[in-house]
Amino acid sequence: MATGQAAKSEKTIVVSSIPDGIVKDDVMADILMIHFQKMKNRGGDVEDVVYPTTIKGVAYIIFEDQEVAENVLKKDEHRLEDKRLGRYFPLKISLYSEHVFTCVSSVLDLSLFGDKYILEDLVQELQKNIKALSFSPLQSNGQISVQGSFPAIKSLKDNLLLKANSLSGKDKRAESKPDQRPNSRTQKRVPSMGPNNTVVHNVNREEQVIVLDTDIYYYMKQFLYKEGLAKYSVVSREVTDGDVTTIYLKNTKASSDPRELERAKERIEDLSAKLHCRLRKERFSFDGNTKSEQHKYKQACEIVKSRFPKVLVIPYDTHIDVIGSSSDTYEFTQEVNRTVKAHFQNRLRR
Repeated sequence: MATGQAAKSEKTIVVSSIPDGIVKDDVMADILMIHFQKMKNRGGDVEDVVYPTTIKGVAYIIFEDQEVAENVLKKDEHRLEDKRLGRYFPLKISLYSEHVFTCVSSVLDLSLFGDKYILEDLVQELQKNIKALSFSPLQSNGQISVQGSFPAIKSLKDNLLLKANSLSGKDKRAESKPDQRPNSRTQKRVPSMGPNNTVVHNVNREEQVIVLDTDIYYYMKQFLYKEGLAKYSVVSREVTDGDVTTIYLKNTKASSDPRELERAKERIEDLSAKLHCRLRKERFSFDGNTKSEQHKYKQACEIVKSRFPKVLVIPYDTHIDVIGSSSDTYEFTQEVNRTVKAHFQNRLRR
């Protein structure tokens, strides 16, 4: 993550439980800004209010100074009060956490587009349309490295396939004209991708392949996977290799409609994209911790988990990952830290 983005995340808080539909969105954004500027709320200069967001009742408040964000979090209770609201509303406040899910690296071979596009212009267009991706300088052989999240890489794939299909259509229309090259060349214009990517163009209609971030897959499997595939007549097989999980979908019967597979694949990809936007991950690292301390953190997570039904806890030998919404993961980690601290304080008193 760039230094500027990291600094901004430290000055950002997440506000949830915002009443919906009482006033217009721009009015609510104004009310939120006033609230977090007031000294009685330990506020200060606000750089920006992001509202509405993709999550109902949630806003992001970005302060000018990190210290202000920290002070706002220290206030025990925040009540949103304004005469335009009619009454006060309690708010839930948490520190914004940058998601740390897998960043995918791929190598594109754009040279196959060279007879139809100026490659530098093509790269500029892709950068403009998919801002979440990072592009390396274009090489003289037409290759370029890209890096970003799974949804961003998928958007890149869709964008390039659309261009390839458009070129294919033009070549088909030109087949009847003299001195035209065969359309078969166009089939090779889809840019090739490196091995560590999400673009799996599967020509076998009996199987569909999806590549997901492993943490996203674990969360989906715990809370949404069965429900997401329940209405489709498909079965799935998953292979996890570190940060990447590959899902293989097949129809339950050979005679099943192949479109069922496509719809199931689209459903999983859609869920994955939404979760990438909504989920955050916190981590308890065991660096420097004794076995006793590690055990206590694992115990505390089990105790606290019952109060956070939408949080996924994944224990490892070296750390514990906590995955959920930004507010839930923040509150969860705070509660676990308090539980562990209280335990060791009680031991010292004995």
